[in-house]
Amino acid sequence: MRALDHSHAAFDSVLGRYVNASGVNYAGLKNDRSPLDLYLDTLAAVTEPEFNKFSKEQQMAMLINLYNAATLKPVADHYPVKSIKDISASSGGPWKQPVVRVFGKSKTLDYLENDVLRPKYRDPRIHFAINCASIGCPALRADAFQASNLSSQLDEQTRRFLQDTSKNRLEAKNKTLYLSSIFNWFKADFVGKSGSVEKFIGPYMSGSDRALVGKGGLAIKYTDYSWSLNQP
Repeated sequence: MRALDHSHAAFDSVLGRYVNASGVNYAGLKNDRSPLDLYLDTLAAVTEPEFNKFSKEQQMAMLINLYNAATLKPVADHYPVKSIKDISASSGGPWKQPVVRVFGKSKTLDYLENDVLRPKYRDPRIHFAINCASIGCPALRADAFQASNLSSQLDEQTRRFLQDTSKNRLEAKNKTLYLSSIFNWFKADFVGKSGSVEKFIGPYMSGSDRALVGKGGLAIKYTDYSWSLNQP
């Protein structure tokens, strides 16, 4: 059995070809699915004993990339769709379908996120790394996550998302933080890590906003979440 390439070069190539600042070129990916399928086959071949020997960073990078790759596949398979929620809508959407092949089993995206990534690694930055193929979600990176610089990539993802004023902004005059619904849905993760949502986001805000958030006393309101497909 060939050892896993921890640079995830195969997925890096797919992302570099079909992802940019405007979103994902699903039409192109639909017509060129073999590289993505082969990458998913490679991850599916990793055994649990082999995985358990990986470092924490290697494990996280593999699982985050697996989540993102396994999300791209059903969208490409069903494209054109207006939203990922249109896929298997009558049975809970794609997150409830066994589309993730891992350790010889077929699991759901919900399982990978909520039963593995979140409880095992307890790193809220994961929320800005995994992508749900929607405009409201943190943008999908155009390169794969790698153990060698995972923390820097996670910090960069978090910073990019918090400084996207279409989803998160501070209105100093009204002393109000407008935040993505992600901070509401997964509030316990951020509070558990930093004590409060404000304390978690503060270091990732721009200079003047960071100072105001650090003082506390701000009202928090959650912005609408767009489930439209993240395509140009």
